[in-house]
Amino acid sequence: MFISKLLLYVGSQGEKHLYTLFDSGRCAVATNLSCINPEHVPDLAHLESLGRIRRVATAAVGHYIEIRHVVRLDFYLQDVLLSDEFLVVPDLSEEAIIGAATMQKWRIKLDFEHDTVHVDPKVAKMQLI
Repeated sequence: MFISKLLLYVGSQGEKHLYTLFDSGRCAVATNLSCINPEHVPDLAHLESLGRIRRVATAAVGHYIEIRHVVRLDFYLQDVLLSDEFLVVPDLSEEAIIGAATMQKWRIKLDFEHDTVHVDPKVAKMQLI
């Protein structure tokens, strides 16, 4: 299951609104980690090479995607500034994906009944310290 929302992303090269899929960990490739479509990266941040290329299995048997780069981005959810590392995934079908690890890190909760995404208010307070 997943929910899609328009979020503002900010990086060292600029900012951009991207439709973002919040993945419960059951539908996309590499759902544990956050990902971004490479076409949006030049507007946001400089690519950083991964130490080792990651080969991620797809739904097609025997087919893998090679992930070579990563970017670090800030993003806003309910006016709360959050940040994380995003794998740059070739041919990603979404503009961006917030993975399960990012949701756990920032205490993001998905409400599928109401198609909403919530961030724990304590996260905003933690950033002020």
